[in-house]
Amino acid sequence: MLLTGPAGVGKRAAASWIAARHLAIDTEAALPGYPAGALEHADLHWVAPLEDKQTIGIEQIRDLVAEFSLTSYEGHGKVAIIEPANAMTHNAANSLLKTLEEPPGAAILILIADRAGRLPATIFSRCQRIDIALPGEPQALAWLDQVHPGTDWRAALRLAGGAPLAAIAALEQLDTHTGMSRDFAGIARGRASPIEVASRWMKLDPAFVLDWMAREVQDAILVASNAAQSPVATAIDESVLKRMDRRNLFCYLDIINRLRGQPKGSYNVQLTLESLLIDWAEGLAQRKTV
Repeated sequence: MLLTGPAGVGKRAAASWIAARHLAIDTEAALPGYPAGALEHADLHWVAPLEDKQTIGIEQIRDLVAEFSLTSYEGHGKVAIIEPANAMTHNAANSLLKTLEEPPGAAILILIADRAGRLPATIFSRCQRIDIALPGEPQALAWLDQVHPGTDWRAALRLAGGAPLAAIAALEQLDTHTGMSRDFAGIARGRASPIEVASRWMKLDPAFVLDWMAREVQDAILVASNAAQSPVATAIDESVLKRMDRRNLFCYLDIINRLRGQPKGSYNVQLTLESLLIDWAEGLAQRKTV
C-alpha cells in the first residue's frame, strides 16, 4: 500500500499502526496515536536512505526482497516500510516490482511518499493508495490543543502548511518565520538587499527555506487572484502584488517547487537563493512565462 499526503499529517504514525496490528504487536489501539514511537520487531523492516546518502539504493531493496523470502520469525508474516518511497533510485524501484506484484505469504509492503507524483508509474500502479489529507483548521487546532493545551497554534499551523504534526516542530520556528516574512516583504518593497537576505537565509536548512518560499508565493497567488475575499494573510502589500503578472507568480512557484524536488547538493544554494530573491526584488519582471 502507498500512504500519500503532505508532510506532517501522520503517514509514519499510520504505517507504524498498520505494522503493529499486522504483526500482533498492538491490536488494542483503534487508531494511530501520537507520538508514534520507534516500533521494533524481528519481522518489521524500515528502509530509508543511509546516513550519508540521499537515495535508497538497489542493494537495500535487494536485501529487503531476500529478507521477505525467509520464514516469519513469529508467524504473523512480515512488514516493510519504505520511507520516503520516492527516494528509491530507478534501479531500486525496478528491483521491487516483482515483490510488489506478488508479496510472499502474509507480507505487507508500506510505501510512504509526501509527493506521490514523483514515484515511477510502475510503482504507483501496483499499490493500493491511501491518501491522508490535511484536516480542516478547526479540527487541526482542536487536536493540537489536546497535545499541548493552552498554546496559540494558529501561526505555527500556518507555517506548517496546515499539517498538525509539522506544526509542533514549526512552533519553535516562529521567530525565524517572522524574520523571513520581514525580509521577503522588504525585498518586494525595495527596502532590503536580496544579496544580504540570501546570505542570512544561507544559515538555514535549504529545504526549510524553499518550503517557506513556496507557501508564501502560494498565499501571494491567492491574494492576487481574489484580494477582496481571500482569507489568507500575507506580508506582501497588495500594491506590490498588483505590479506582478500573476502568470509570472505561477512560473516562480513552479521553479521553487522544482528545486524542492531536487536532492541536496545538486545545486548551488547561495547562487540559487540570490537568483530567486533578485527576481523577487525586480517584481518578477524578467521572469518569462511558458
